[in-house]
Amino acid sequence: MTLVLDAFWRAFAYCLHPRVMLASLAPLFLMATGLGLLGYFFWEPAIDQVRMGLENFELLHSAWALLERIGMGGLKAVLAPMLVILVVTPVVVIGSLLLVALVMTPALVRLVAARRFPHLVALQGASFWRSALWSVAVSLAALSACLLTLPLWLLPPVALVLPPLIWGWLTAKVMAFDALAEHASTQERRTILRQHAVPLLVIGVVCGYLGAAPSLIWSMGMMVIVWAPILLPLSVWLYTLVFAFASLWFVHYCLAALEALRMRSPVVVDNVAPVLAGPATEPPVEL
Repeated sequence: MTLVLDAFWRAFAYCLHPRVMLASLAPLFLMATGLGLLGYFFWEPAIDQVRMGLENFELLHSAWALLERIGMGGLKAVLAPMLVILVVTPVVVIGSLLLVALVMTPALVRLVAARRFPHLVALQGASFWRSALWSVAVSLAALSACLLTLPLWLLPPVALVLPPLIWGWLTAKVMAFDALAEHASTQERRTILRQHAVPLLVIGVVCGYLGAAPSLIWSMGMMVIVWAPILLPLSVWLYTLVFAFASLWFVHYCLAALEALRMRSPVVVDNVAPVLAGPATEPPVEL
């Protein structure tokens, strides 16, 4: 827990670093641009298709009539946009996470390693493409879980628990792997992921709840439907900030865990045991 909290405050402080702020612009621009183009071309057609499908669904005719009788016929007009948003939200979350992991995390790893762990030898245990394939694989698993459980998201108690757990599991799987990809060997990475499975999952779930916070935008009432083309990019910005913080949290935790592991069992590089067990070279006030 000490290592978790230490990594937490360091990640929070690093979020204010100019290089971190600059690095966050790339995934934000890519995701916002892609989402803006999709919204421009497909927002209205998607709503029309969903509305047509709802009107042709005979089992809902009695429900529409009941809503009209009790003076809530307006709900019919907002149901189609809400369903589209409900389906798009998991895609936005996963897309933001993947972009942060693939575009931003390598730069954050180099920044943290240079400032806190300059003595830590990079063993290149996983290439960029291996990290990308791993991220895509676990993201598809998380997206499948979202689609299978999507009807349960309409239940308030489940909606407060299930989505953050899925985002937390996904965040832990993606961020921990990428944080260790450059510096840890394959065996070291497997050892850390196994020995620190519970703390990493705790960090992931906390970040999952933080990642679910932007979704509260859609609970502000019917006017959010009108402003959805603007609110979706805003939610992307919030997701990018959350996942950037999550990436820093995992990087600080995983590199510190790797340093501790090598202090117990120094690795051998080119048949020479490097000096990896010494104390960090940063001054006491260094982040």
